[in-house]
Amino acid sequence: MNRAFTRKKDKSWMHTPEALAKHYISYSAKFLGHTEVDQPKGTEVVRDAVRKLKFQRHIKKSEGQKIPKVELQISIYGVKILDPKTKNVQYNCQLHRMSFCADDKTDKRIFTFICKDSESNKHLCYVFDSEKCAEEITLTIGQAFDLAYKKFLESGGKDVETRKQIGSLQKRIQELETENSELKRQLQGLEEQLMVTRVSPAGSVSMKSPSTDIFDMVPFSPVSPLTSAPSSNGTPPLPPPTRPAGTRKDLFGAEPFDPFICGAADFPPDIQSKLDEMQRQRWRGSKWD
Repeated sequence: MNRAFTRKKDKSWMHTPEALAKHYISYSAKFLGHTEVDQPKGTEVVRDAVRKLKFQRHIKKSEGQKIPKVELQISIYGVKILDPKTKNVQYNCQLHRMSFCADDKTDKRIFTFICKDSESNKHLCYVFDSEKCAEEITLTIGQAFDLAYKKFLESGGKDVETRKQIGSLQKRIQELETENSELKRQLQGLEEQLMVTRVSPAGSVSMKSPSTDIFDMVPFSPVSPLTSAPSSNGTPPLPPPTRPAGTRKDLFGAEPFDPFICGAADFPPDIQSKLDEMQRQRWRGSKWD
């Protein structure tokens, strides 16, 4: 332990053992951040870390950034640092990796602890600002150390491995929760994109008629049925003549041009009258062939 814990060892702790062993004690504080330190403990070590992080926060504050608030959950297994709104775990500092904890005697609002990172094996100093509870939080962490040490002695040292396994499981749970949150965010984004695609600006689902093309135009058809119109002399229209089998169509699928099958409005009345007479003769000839 360190002096922050031993200076009140003759006095009773602030919380019941059950509160820290079976549950946790929660505190609110402002998180100045963490920085790497050369030594796992020492007053001068944390003092330099506090000075460094305070300077960084002063710069960020001048840029309009506020010090973020966090929730601390202290138990015999460690100190969790959570977002107070979402309850997402930002850092999980296991107790057996913590080597030093103390409140600042020159600034009653500041308290710190040093914890060895499980991945990089670097010693990181975490610095917090609490206007009313800095000393109380330090003592609560000290009580958690005391209870964890007693449990270690009672278990004959086996409890260390148990805590390591629990720490690994907690870390994995945190990773899965973060991954789950990210997947939910991506799914929500995809659903919003789908709604924007399907719903028109007026709020109705836009559907294209299957009879139109991508430009909302009626597809072009090279072959259109011809409607016979009455001739200029009032005689009923005649059926179109039968073309010999094997007549070839042009490149667009249309029949070759024939003046006898044009509409009545295509020629002047006198020419149309002669064409009608020629068409009747042609029709009679083809009928008796």
